[in-house]
Amino acid sequence: MDRRAFRGGARILRRSAALAMALVAVWAAAQTVPPPDLPGTALGLGEDAGFVVGVMSAQLGYVPPEEGRGALDGWGRLLLSQSALLSSAAPGVEELRGRASPPAGEPAPAEEGEEGSQPQLDPIPEGEVVEHTALGSDDGSYLSSERVYIKNVTSQPVDVAALASQPVELNLEAGPQILIYHTHGSESYTQTEQERYVESDPYRTTDCTHNVVRVGEEMAEVFRSLGFEVVHDTTLYDYPVYNGAYERSGAGVAAWLEQYPTIRFILDVHRDALVSADGAAYKLIAQEGDERIAQVMLVAGSSDSGAEHPNWRQNLALAVQLQMALTRDYVQLARPITLRSARFNQHLSAGSLLVEVGGHGNTLEEAIPAARLFARTVGETLKELDGAE
Repeated sequence: MDRRAFRGGARILRRSAALAMALVAVWAAAQTVPPPDLPGTALGLGEDAGFVVGVMSAQLGYVPPEEGRGALDGWGRLLLSQSALLSSAAPGVEELRGRASPPAGEPAPAEEGEEGSQPQLDPIPEGEVVEHTALGSDDGSYLSSERVYIKNVTSQPVDVAALASQPVELNLEAGPQILIYHTHGSESYTQTEQERYVESDPYRTTDCTHNVVRVGEEMAEVFRSLGFEVVHDTTLYDYPVYNGAYERSGAGVAAWLEQYPTIRFILDVHRDALVSADGAAYKLIAQEGDERIAQVMLVAGSSDSGAEHPNWRQNLALAVQLQMALTRDYVQLARPITLRSARFNQHLSAGSLLVEVGGHGNTLEEAIPAARLFARTVGETLKELDGAE
């Protein structure tokens, strides 16, 4: 049997089962507390964006991207058209959807929002990994200046040239200056003969020698070699429960800032998850000299969701100036910056960013050298920015 046809059939069965369970849950709630007006009650639940995101994820298998109904497949359009609950809550879904649509010409990310449910990543049959190098272009899909490209998926106006020249205040002092942590620390990579691990979920492991915690420690070693004092928080905030990971990691960051007020640069280290329409995984590849390594991507949050985030333009300015250095030092290492609506805990302090090191189609062997090159340029640039004050 054709593997893709089988996988597609299995996906339909999973979605059908999820839809049935969602409908049973709503029916059971109605039987327990009979509402005076069931359609009205459903629409009321639809005002709760968190509830809708959960139901939509269960019914569709993902939360629709920014383009909305037009971006859904046939199954998704049918479910949405028949559901007053889902149709009524587009604003809430937009507010809580942590992952934005990918830049034009790039593969779609598996849905993994700021407060969303864990994305479903199916095991990849051998040979179903697609190599991709994500670079910016001047086709109108990006904001750009000085080889820095930003995919702005918010409604906020952004002037890249102004951000590139905006002063960035670091004020590095004695004491820990850099905090590395992992909201989704169990994220891991495609296994190889040399790199095997026990999965807690597909492409996730609690073995911190094989997940993104290992990648963060590689960065920490480079930062320390440059003279920085680094706190590396190795807590698995996404295990054993994935939902609420950002709330838990945010509490951790706040505690570290209280303990070490000298921290000036905060980096949440992840790996991405990019899949094709037929389920193939993407391997994000940069050719740097003789090495084929993973690409990295800086992600900045904003106040576009309506939540308070006074530091977002300052954080974005830092991202732009780090990106300028990365594109100066390397040909393909850095994917375009993404500016998103969610805050990703970056409202807690200026100097806060998120970085994606490769994707689940990459290997740990590709992620580690990418992380080390990234950290070296970032560390040297932080020193330059501090010296410019």
